[in-house]
Amino acid sequence: MNALYSLLFVFLLVLIPLFGVDAAHMRTFFGVCIPTTAFIIFLLGFVYKVITWGRSAVPFRIPTTGGQFKSFDPVLFPQNKLDCPQTGAQTFFRMVLEVFAFRSLFRNTAVSLHEGKDHPVVAYKSSKWLWLFAITFHYSFFIVALRHLRLFLEPIPFFVNGLEFVDGILQIGAPVMYLADVGLVAGVLLLLGRRLINSRINYISYASDFFPLFLILAVALSGIYMRYYAKVDVIAIKELTMGLVTFHYVVPETITVSFFVHVFLVSTLMVYFPFSKLMHFPGVFLSPTRNLPNDTRAKHHVNPWNDPKIKAHAYADYEKQFGVPMAEVGLPLDNPENGKAPEEEA
Repeated sequence: MNALYSLLFVFLLVLIPLFGVDAAHMRTFFGVCIPTTAFIIFLLGFVYKVITWGRSAVPFRIPTTGGQFKSFDPVLFPQNKLDCPQTGAQTFFRMVLEVFAFRSLFRNTAVSLHEGKDHPVVAYKSSKWLWLFAITFHYSFFIVALRHLRLFLEPIPFFVNGLEFVDGILQIGAPVMYLADVGLVAGVLLLLGRRLINSRINYISYASDFFPLFLILAVALSGIYMRYYAKVDVIAIKELTMGLVTFHYVVPETITVSFFVHVFLVSTLMVYFPFSKLMHFPGVFLSPTRNLPNDTRAKHHVNPWNDPKIKAHAYADYEKQFGVPMAEVGLPLDNPENGKAPEEEA
């Protein structure tokens, strides 16, 4: 039902500009006011979230690790420098692989339970499907976003033209089919299918998990419809987008309603972005489970809000103070003498 509610809501979003532009003739509202307001909300929400996360105190090192820590015998126990980094340089390379190659997803494993001869058997195997779906979707989305820079910049940067050439290098169809368009739709459908088909994933999925996928799919399909079927006036669209950038607003009459549907869906995505789990984009850079070296055994970290008037209480002093009750309940003591009552010592 969560998936159905999300899908119906996206359909409702499509109907709003259809009626607003065709019936109410609110072209300026949907072509200028909506995208401008959405961009402001996106920018302010993005900055607010990043500042809020940046101000969150992280007094201790809590990185997630998946390998051997630096040991006293590096020959017998070699350190895994990427999965258990101890220096800033090692952490930097871990972050690079995490951001650009989704390394943690690449290391993903699947667990299954099988009936053995005498008892159940747990089996583990490599599972690269989620990594493949995710990296296809994210890189395709990134390339599509870069391609759209040609609508907001004049002259068009050289890398945008080069990117379009590589993206359409197969020269399929007219206009040329872009590989990133196919990858974006395929990536979203694969991620969506994973949540719908896998019963365990579906059980823990909320509407907030389905809605962004359906919304991004609607954005992609509306853009593909404009390029390959509706054949919109690209010159008029660039006139509108350049007007948004330069604050000289103009809405040409030759722009069809399909463009306003696409813009409204993109604007909805921009407004939704800072307040959703899509903010994992900047969040990965600020996550203490990723961006900190695992050096808690090598360095002493002082809690920044400790009261300087409070003296440090070493374990030896703690054991000396509470040794008797610890011994009474059977807790091991480093110094057995601390477990004797004063009268016993006398």
